Amino acid sequence: MKFLDEAKVYVRSGDGGAGCVAFRREKFIEFGGPNGGDGGRGGDVWVECVDGLNTLIDYRYQQHFKAKKGEHGMGSNRHGANGADVVLKVPAGTEIIAEDGETLIADMTHVGQRVRLAKGGNGGFGNAYFTTSTNRAPKHANPGLEGHEQWIWLRLKLIADAGLVGLPNAGKSTFLATVTAAKPKIADYPFTTLHPGLGVVRSDEREFVLADIPGLIEGAHDGVGLGDKFLAHVERCRVLLHLVEATSEHAGKTYKLVRKELEAYGNGLADKPEIVALSKADIVDPDTLKEQVARLKRAAKVKPLILSSATGLGVQDALRAVTREMMEAKAAEAEAQPAEAWQP
Repeated sequence: MKFLDEAKVYVRSGDGGAGCVAFRREKFIEFGGPNGGDGGRGGDVWVECVDGLNTLIDYRYQQHFKAKKGEHGMGSNRHGANGADVVLKVPAGTEIIAEDGETLIADMTHVGQRVRLAKGGNGGFGNAYFTTSTNRAPKHANPGLEGHEQWIWLRLKLIADAGLVGLPNAGKSTFLATVTAAKPKIADYPFTTLHPGLGVVRSDEREFVLADIPGLIEGAHDGVGLGDKFLAHVERCRVLLHLVEATSEHAGKTYKLVRKELEAYGNGLADKPEIVALSKADIVDPDTLKEQVARLKRAAKVKPLILSSATGLGVQDALRAVTREMMEAKAAEAEAQPAEAWQP
C-alpha cells in the first residue's frame, strides 16, 4: 500500500428539501384545508477517526464527497425523508485544515472521535405550518436551505512516542528492524527509506511506538532531496533519537547539519529531548571510533551513546535512555496540565 500523508478533498452537505403546498380535498369530508408537509433535512458531512488505517491512500482515488439532499414534502402532511450523511474515515493523527492551508479545523487524535465538517440544510416548511386563525388557507411554502461546501486538506502526522532522525543511511531503519517487528527496506545507499515507518518497542516491561522517517540532507528545508515535510511525523514525539553514522567524514559536522534542518523546520522539534548516538560503530577501527566520539561530544555537548544495530552493541542502552526521557516528558506534560477544580 502506498503511503499518502496529505490529500485535498471537496465536501458538500445536502440541501434541505422544499416544503409542499397542498390542500385536503376529499369527497364527503366537509372540513378541508392545507396539509402540505415539510421538507427533509439535508445530510451532514462528518469525519471520523477509526482504527486500522495508517495512510490517506483512500483519498487519492476519490476527492469529492457529497451528502444526500433531503426529500421534498408531500400532501397529506407527509414530511420528506432526511438525506443520508457522509462519513470520511481517517487514521489517528490526521489534521483537518481549511483550504488556506493554515487554519486548523480539527485534530483527530484518538479512535472514535467525530467532527462535523458541514451541516446539512434544514428542510422548508409546508403550507400547513403557516396556518393561523386569520390565514386559514396559506398558499406558500418555504424552499429548503442550501448545504455548505468547502475544500479541506487532510494531513496525517503519525502518532509515536519516539522518533528517529539523522542523515540518509545513518542506520535508522536497521535500528527499527532490530528493536521492533517492523520490516523496513534496508539497503546500502541513501534514501532507502522513502516513507515513514512505525514499530512497537518492548523494553524493560514497557512499550512505546517508534517512528522512522526518511533521512535529512543539507538544504532539506528548501526542498533538497526528499525535503523536510516528513518531519511532521515526529512533531508529536516526546523524544528524538538522533543517529550519527560513525563512518561519516566528521561526526560533529554531521550532527550540526541535521540540527540546522530541525531548527529551520521549526514547530518545536529543536526543543524536544534528544538522545545522541553514534551508529555503525562495528565497522570502524577503534582509533576512528574514539575520534568520532570526541567530535560528536564537542558538537552535541553531551556524551553520545555508541551503537551498532547489526551486532546489538548499545541497543538496550539506547532503548533505556529513550524510555527514561519519554517518562520524564510525560511527567512534565502531566504537571503542565491545569488541575481540576475541587468540588465538595
